[in-house]
Amino acid sequence: MLALTVLSSAFVAGAAIPPRFTCMGEDVSPHISWSKVPQETESVALICDDPDAPSGDWVHWVVFNIPPDVEKLDANVPENPTLPNGTIQGVNDFGKNGYGGPCPPPGKPHRYFFRVYALDTKLELPPSITKAQLLKAMEGHVLAKGDMAGMFGR
Repeated sequence: MLALTVLSSAFVAGAAIPPRFTCMGEDVSPHISWSKVPQETESVALICDDPDAPSGDWVHWVVFNIPPDVEKLDANVPENPTLPNGTIQGVNDFGKNGYGGPCPPPGKPHRYFFRVYALDTKLELPPSITKAQLLKAMEGHVLAKGDMAGMFGR
């Protein structure tokens, strides 16, 4: 499987996520970009989650059907279920479409992974989809993937 390079202009991989992108600030999505996807890519998906949450994996963002020629999501993506270019935002563990920023309990900082997947298909799924449902639908369709993580604690 090919590897994608995932970057953000908002923070460096492994470093602290600025408060603007968390519940301690504006709680808007950070800029996320990725390297060019394979030519046969039909869509791109992104999942952001926190594997260090007390209840287990906590999902912050589920995005799919990003057009294959798009190589980034700008900061402050609207929380609309469907974006003008056909991108769909699923439901996060806060129970809403779009991005929900880091908001861990006080204590040790948590890791937040932004995972990007290049897919060989466009997914016929509703905006009510969860991370688990998206992962199941992507099975056998991932051409390339990559991730980056940031940290945040209170």
